[in-house]
Amino acid sequence: MSAAPARPGSAPQGDAFALARDTSPSALARDLPEATAYGGASAPLLARRQQRVDELCAAAIRAISGQADLQFRGQRLHRGRSPLPLYAPHLQPQPASADFASFRGAADGLALRLLHSDEALHARLRPADALERLLFELLEQFRCEAACGAPWRGLQRNLRHCFETWSLAFQQAGLGDSARGLLLYTVAQMARSRVSGEPVVEQTEDLIEATRAALAPVIGVDLAGLRRARTDQCAYAVHALSLARCIAGMLRAAGPGEDDPGAQGESDAHAAFALLTESSSEVSSSFATAVCGRSLVLAGAPAYRVFSRAYDRETAAAGLVRKPLLQALRERLDARVATMGVNLAWLARSLRALLAAPVRDGWDGGHEEGQLDGRRLAQLVATPCERRLFLSERAQPVADCALTVLVDCSGSMKEHAGQLAALLDLWVRALEMAGVVSEVLGFTTGAWNGGRAQRDWVRAGRPPHPGRLNELCHMVFKDAQAPWRRARLPMAALLRGELFREGVDGEALQWAARRLAQRGESRKLLLVLSDGSPMDSATSLANDAQYLDHHLRDMVHAVEAGAHGAAITVFGVGVGLDLSPYYRRSLVLDLAGSTASDTLRELLGLLASRARR
Repeated sequence: MSAAPARPGSAPQGDAFALARDTSPSALARDLPEATAYGGASAPLLARRQQRVDELCAAAIRAISGQADLQFRGQRLHRGRSPLPLYAPHLQPQPASADFASFRGAADGLALRLLHSDEALHARLRPADALERLLFELLEQFRCEAACGAPWRGLQRNLRHCFETWSLAFQQAGLGDSARGLLLYTVAQMARSRVSGEPVVEQTEDLIEATRAALAPVIGVDLAGLRRARTDQCAYAVHALSLARCIAGMLRAAGPGEDDPGAQGESDAHAAFALLTESSSEVSSSFATAVCGRSLVLAGAPAYRVFSRAYDRETAAAGLVRKPLLQALRERLDARVATMGVNLAWLARSLRALLAAPVRDGWDGGHEEGQLDGRRLAQLVATPCERRLFLSERAQPVADCALTVLVDCSGSMKEHAGQLAALLDLWVRALEMAGVVSEVLGFTTGAWNGGRAQRDWVRAGRPPHPGRLNELCHMVFKDAQAPWRRARLPMAALLRGELFREGVDGEALQWAARRLAQRGESRKLLLVLSDGSPMDSATSLANDAQYLDHHLRDMVHAVEAGAHGAAITVFGVGVGLDLSPYYRRSLVLDLAGSTASDTLRELLGLLASRARR
């Protein structure tokens, strides 16, 4: 998809979110006022704010670049499922310290890079040497930012603010104290100033004055060439390559010094040049993002394997708990729900407004405009002044929608079981009131550390790469056909801690999607509630640590692509964890620091976001 840049000051076409909001920095800041100052907030709140910032910035990038498949996952820009390169250090603002304008400036820089740089040409011209490549990437980023012309005043301010913020942070962190760090920093300041025609950052002039004076005779010709050729990527690359080789040679000739011991080659450049490696983010350390990797086993043999399905089972959750105990758990659940103070009617109205669509439901007569009612023509003859002779079509909102909630019943979720059970009970009741078909499913394993399937593998001589080695237990807490009144007792089984063991998320997602695809409703939504990455110790030890992670990502992509013959929208709801590396549409819940009403509002917001992600 390609599109021309939108006229500055207007909502760019081709992006649903941009059409609904002005994409200027002031408008986005108004939409997210709390995101402009992070100090003093809790880590979960910071993570939710950062997720909102990512949504806003991704919308701006899509609108400017004209590429519809861009989104942030784990604070990294992705095209579809593939992460894009980190083009320059100043495009990586840190959530714990950067303001919203810096994030918007970084987003504008990324959008201009995608809009003005020919990726294939850049890949052919890019040098192989790591240090030269670092500088070449930075210079190409400056060229793309300089292509932001006079009509784009807002983007120019954003870019300038982002670069100045990074420059001052670099200086305050003392990263310019080493000789090579100062050399790289000075080159960045000089190159951006020359290419863009803007002055260097005023507060940093004293730091770079001596180094700039020494460099000017050496790289002055190439700097002038960058300025002249900034509209021609191929001609510009000639001077960029020359400058990159020159500076890389200076860095190698300097060698490791006393002020910068042990820093060599590419690691030296990145350590001296990127604040990302020098400072930690409060959000990242206190409110983690799910870490997933690429499985070498699946990369070599793409087919996901299961050693034995003989012990897998799909069962009604109520059958796993003795009836007297289930009755007692239901009483506990009712008592907890009663203390939450949620307005169920409000929640049902909100869900109906989100999920219902107008359907024709007859005609209303006696109106002064609309379609002429033929049955009243005689009345018109008898009473010429009578105007109420028209019909208007009546529409009734109907929620032709099915929503499945898939709950991770792994051991770590046990501590959240009580609050989740109460929230889901309210959620299901409100969905039923709104006319939405709902299903609540859960997944765990039949045993810890593999169980019978793992023992069969040992008896078979431990063949390499056996695939999944545990026995699955898929549980139905509420079937789509069952009303809440019949499902209220089985829903209480979520409080039974002994059901929580390990989790194979990819196969559970596939199971839930297959059940949902069989429904006849036109809209199908699948919410996955989890607090961690897939984990089955027996499978990980016999294959590799990323085996189940890799499969989950593949399954999310397959379900969203319609692999089960139906269009299913998948949402990842992380309980204390950012699941964006797995799910394109995701939300972080802080169950300990939020009220039930706030949590339900966040879930409503996640459903509302499906039109713009």
